[in-house]
Amino acid sequence: MKTYLIGGSVRDELLGLPVKDHDYVVVGSTPEEMTQLGYRPVGKDFPVFLHPKTHEQYALARTERKVSRGYKGFEVFTSPNVTLQEDLARRDLTINAIAKDQDGNIIDPFNGVADLEAGILRHISPAFSEDPVRILRTARFAARFSFRIAPETLKLMNDMVHSGEVDALVPERVWQEISRGLMEDNPSRMLYQLRECSALARIMPEVDVLFGVPQPAHAHPEIDTGLHTMLAIDHAAAKNYSLPVRFAALTHDLGKGTTPPEEWPRHIGHEARSIELVEGLCERIRAPKDARQLAILVARFHSNIHRAAELKPSTIADILQTVDAYRKPDRFNEFLQACACDFHGRPGYAKKNYAQSERLTQAFVAASSVNAGEIAAELKEKHDGTMRLAEVINANVRKARIARIKTELKSQT
Repeated sequence: MKTYLIGGSVRDELLGLPVKDHDYVVVGSTPEEMTQLGYRPVGKDFPVFLHPKTHEQYALARTERKVSRGYKGFEVFTSPNVTLQEDLARRDLTINAIAKDQDGNIIDPFNGVADLEAGILRHISPAFSEDPVRILRTARFAARFSFRIAPETLKLMNDMVHSGEVDALVPERVWQEISRGLMEDNPSRMLYQLRECSALARIMPEVDVLFGVPQPAHAHPEIDTGLHTMLAIDHAAAKNYSLPVRFAALTHDLGKGTTPPEEWPRHIGHEARSIELVEGLCERIRAPKDARQLAILVARFHSNIHRAAELKPSTIADILQTVDAYRKPDRFNEFLQACACDFHGRPGYAKKNYAQSERLTQAFVAASSVNAGEIAAELKEKHDGTMRLAEVINANVRKARIARIKTELKSQT
């Protein structure tokens, strides 16, 4: 029985990056022996065990054979006779097929160290094409490490797309990989790589179609909507914004891909189409509720927020109510962050001041100072039954909030 540190932990250590998790492969053992030694079995599809003290993962060396489409379509074989090299050979990229023994010696049968030094993502064997998740992972690694994809690997990824293998991806894995890629420092690189191998058009066609769509004349017509969107998500990453903000920045302009430009001015046309497309995309890739709700709000209101200086106090009050700012102030802050990413997603705009965010924040603070409970209590005493009490309370609270917003906005001029 021999134990080796493998995969991402070795890769990140060689790159000088922090190592979060340690994964091990065990050669020459059996499930029975691992259990006798105190390891706790946790693997569903193949033998994986938790160390009795450190609780780190130890997997028995294994090989696998493709038996059906998709990333789950594998038959796994494990035996004490499976070698370390055989186990490493089933992995996706050379940089993820490096091992280290208990004496600290590096085992690198596929020249992953050289690819690490050269900044190249290269597949190990044609078996790469058997798992469509590897397309997403490779694009994500390109974003994470700013590595380039080897030409032969990019060709293989293209072949996988055109053969239909990518269509076997399940929604949960698509979201898992896309969301992790969005949280990298350079998320646009993932989207560009997916587009280069034609996968973006199959996975997120609503985003892919934005490339080549012109920006409106009042914005920056020298860049298309696809590039603008990439700049927006990279700005969100530069500001270290949350995943829901980054996803909202990615999806805020989806409607422009299918709406004629003459319908773009103000909030006519493409915002309504954007909401519809965001809802469809979120449903298809199983985006979680927080990301979905924020993306829809930003798609609906970002054009209005950009015109904050022109908005009436009553319009601002209605927006605050619709985005549920009073009950969810943190999400309202994320909402403004995502709108700011749209503003900053243009050449030379990264360091410009987005005054609209400050204006809306001050309006929110002013409106929040209204004591809705006191208003409700007073109205209950005076209520004569001619109207529904709830409607009377809501109308009076809204009126009070509009007055506070109006006073606040006047003080800013």
